[in-house]
Amino acid sequence: VLDYVKSAEPVIKKLAEVLLKKLNVKDVNTEIQRCLSGSPRVALNYYPKCPNPELAAGVGRHSDISTITMLLQDDTGGLYVREIKEEEEEEEEEEGEGGFWIPVPPVEGAIVVNVGDAMQIMSNGVYKSVEHRAFPNKTGSRVSVPIFVGPAGDAVIEVLPEVLEGGEKKAAYKSVLYSDYTAHFFSKGHDGKRTLDFARI
Repeated sequence: VLDYVKSAEPVIKKLAEVLLKKLNVKDVNTEIQRCLSGSPRVALNYYPKCPNPELAAGVGRHSDISTITMLLQDDTGGLYVREIKEEEEEEEEEEGEGGFWIPVPPVEGAIVVNVGDAMQIMSNGVYKSVEHRAFPNKTGSRVSVPIFVGPAGDAVIEVLPEVLEGGEKKAAYKSVLYSDYTAHFFSKGHDGKRTLDFARI
C-alpha cells in the first residue's frame, strides 16, 4: 500500500495541475496546496462474497469529501456512478433523485479518479463531485483501495478567487473550515450529495 501511495503522488500532482489550469489558477501557493492535498489518506475496503447482494448495504450513495479520490479496485466490480443530464443537475443535486446508475467495470491497469466535494466548492461547481455507491458480489469478495486527496483539517475551503475573476459569476458556496465539513459528513448516514448543503449559500 505504501508503494502504491508513493507511486500515485506524481499522478495526483499532475491531475491537480490540469484541474487548476482550467480554473485559471497560475500560482499554486502554500494555502492552495493545503486545500488541495494537505491531508491525504488511504482506506482499505473489503466486501465479502455475499449470496444475496441485493439485501446487503455495501456503501450507500454519496460523494467523497476530498478534492480528488484515486481508486484502485480489483477485478470483481460493484462500483456504480450516478449520471444526471446536465440541464437537470442543479435540481437533482437538491432533490437527490433522478438520473441513473452506471456500473464502472474494472479495467486492468486502470485507476478510477473521482472529483470530490472540496473540489466542487473550490471550483464553484465547474467540477462536480461524483455521486457513487458500491455493492458486494455473489461470485467473489471485492477489495478496493481509495486514496482520498483532501484538504488539511484546519484549511478553509472556499471558491477560488480566480474562478470569480471578471465578476460574471457569484460564489455558490461559503467559506468552510474543512474539519467542520468532515464532521458534518460523518455525523449522518450517506445521503447522496446533500453534504454540500453545509457549504451552499
